[in-house]
Amino acid sequence: MITAATGSVGPHAAVHLLNAGVEVRALVLPGDPGIDKLPDAVELCYGDLADPDSLDAALEGVTGVFWMWPFFTLSVDTAPAVLAKIEAKASRIVLVSSVGVHIGLERRDNNCHAYLEELIEGTSLEWTFLRTTGFMANAAGFAGQISNGDVVRFPYGDAARTSIHEDDLAAVGVRALISDGHAGKKYLVTGPEVLTQREQVSIIGDVLGRSLGWEDVHAEVARAKMVETGWPPAYADGALDYFAMLTRQPEVSSSTSAEILGRPARTFREWAEENKSKFDPQEVSS
Repeated sequence: MITAATGSVGPHAAVHLLNAGVEVRALVLPGDPGIDKLPDAVELCYGDLADPDSLDAALEGVTGVFWMWPFFTLSVDTAPAVLAKIEAKASRIVLVSSVGVHIGLERRDNNCHAYLEELIEGTSLEWTFLRTTGFMANAAGFAGQISNGDVVRFPYGDAARTSIHEDDLAAVGVRALISDGHAGKKYLVTGPEVLTQREQVSIIGDVLGRSLGWEDVHAEVARAKMVETGWPPAYADGALDYFAMLTRQPEVSSSTSAEILGRPARTFREWAEENKSKFDPQEVSS
């Protein structure tokens, strides 16, 4: 079963599981507009992580869970009860965690990834944590600006990231979920290259056949817009503080993806080529 199944990673995980011959169940909310991103062979089960009892039917017969928690829209108050439901049915769990735990930036008492890791460690489940850097898909957040002009305005253009292709992250998670040798592992999962936010935008411009620029704006301006579009204030603060740190020292990196998958992790340019349509003015406005 995949939770948060219609986000950036879930649909990719579903494809990899299906390709491996595994039956896949997606936990979705009624009316979720992202359901169309899931392959037809995925069984849809309607339930809500905010209501642990609603997961009973979805978990029946499940042996493994690809667990992502939608922090932006849901508190972790029900996480212990949800995990108890999972433990009663499944034997394995893969958690999409965060680089913040790996580098000690995220505390266990801030009700985020570190907290979920601690909960899972207290269960009988075979677990694997994917402590990932940012998704390359996060660059799609600049689509509106790119479709309407030639300059992206956001703080900390010199923040150096090791963003991971979300499909590579999903592939690593699926490998951990369906094959042996990954129990108890806390994997740092990153992309293969260090690129500043400014360089990412330049690559998108190359792919589009355009020259795109970057203009740093004050963090408080960006914070207000982030909160306005649904970011919890504490998350916006944490993200911007982290970007500021990455202007002084590059994000950490690893070769975990290539080692587990037996192939190079995909580059940001490859992601941009695959996602050109996201920056098309007609696609953005639709």
